[in-house]
Amino acid sequence: MWIWPNNFIPKVIKCKAAVAWEPGKALSIEEVEVAPPKAHEVRIKIVASGVCHSDWAYLYDVAKMKPRPFPLILGHEGAGIVESVGPGVTKVSKGDKVIPLFLPQCGQCERCLSPKTNLCTKNWDKTQQGVLADGTSRITCKNQQIYQFIGISTFSEYTVVPEDNVTKIHPDAPLDKVCLLGCGVSTGYGAAVNTGKVESGSTCAVFGLGAVGLAAVMGCKAAGASRIIAVDINPDKSEIAKTFGATEFLNPKDHSKPIQEVLRKLTNGGVDFSLECVGNVGVMRAAVEACSPAGGICVIVGWIEVEELSLAPLDILLGRTLKGTYFGGWKSVDAVPRLVQDYMSGKLLLDEFVTHRLTLDQVNQAFDHMINGRSIRTVIEM
Repeated sequence: MWIWPNNFIPKVIKCKAAVAWEPGKALSIEEVEVAPPKAHEVRIKIVASGVCHSDWAYLYDVAKMKPRPFPLILGHEGAGIVESVGPGVTKVSKGDKVIPLFLPQCGQCERCLSPKTNLCTKNWDKTQQGVLADGTSRITCKNQQIYQFIGISTFSEYTVVPEDNVTKIHPDAPLDKVCLLGCGVSTGYGAAVNTGKVESGSTCAVFGLGAVGLAAVMGCKAAGASRIIAVDINPDKSEIAKTFGATEFLNPKDHSKPIQEVLRKLTNGGVDFSLECVGNVGVMRAAVEACSPAGGICVIVGWIEVEELSLAPLDILLGRTLKGTYFGGWKSVDAVPRLVQDYMSGKLLLDEFVTHRLTLDQVNQAFDHMINGRSIRTVIEM
């Protein structure tokens, strides 16, 4: 029989959250009720959450995404403190600083035991549909179930996640910075160092200089690339790209020829590694063609679900490799605490990604900053 620690019995918590009632409509700040955690679940007080392009896309760009159930609470790049744990939880305790993870790591399934992938299957189908293991959400509003975006929902002052979707981090970690390791920075950085396995002395091109793309630039630099060409249609991204390690900047709008042709000419036939961080099939095609046909590696990082990418056999027959990455290839529960330590020791940049800080009431402004190219990452402080 489960005994709550120190006779503490968690109760329903009423708090604020940004609810998406239907696609295409602005988020609405509501009072929600967050139920106590059930077996093998953790309730977290969210302290800060980054605002990721995927949050915007599932709300406003639904034609390019697989349908998600509404109403739901978005947000998946957060950090917080454990408020309570359900029966059977052993990995975290009340008061721990944690990062919730949209990608679980149970450590027991076939994929967790394989060094080839990080795609843990634990509760995957359920969380993709916005519910936890028992098929329900822990959040309600106005007597209606509110779905949890990929099982997380960090645009809420409190949330409940499965035990395998949370990881304990250093007690001194600044939550308003390390929250970015819940998605964007880990994804881009890992795409370079894990999935692409960028080599020392190589030439790289990174397409798209949002947080994911800039993290990919940082990863290329960490891997020792000698030439890192950053590509974006926003000229304001040129200087910030250099902060993260870019050696050159190209704006496709400044050239009459397709950017892949420009890159091939600049690099004597193509780059060694290209990383697409936009989520646009046209840019993906350009990234493939920018690679050297003699062993070039293209990594698709940008997220898009329903559009098709077309390739001719000759695009890969001569020796190019096309790869995809999810969460940068990291085994989430194990890797994120190490990335936090890398940030705290100065090996990883995080502060430089944060261009805006807003309150939960201002979350719609964060989307506006993002879509209009004014922000790299906005952090919502609860």
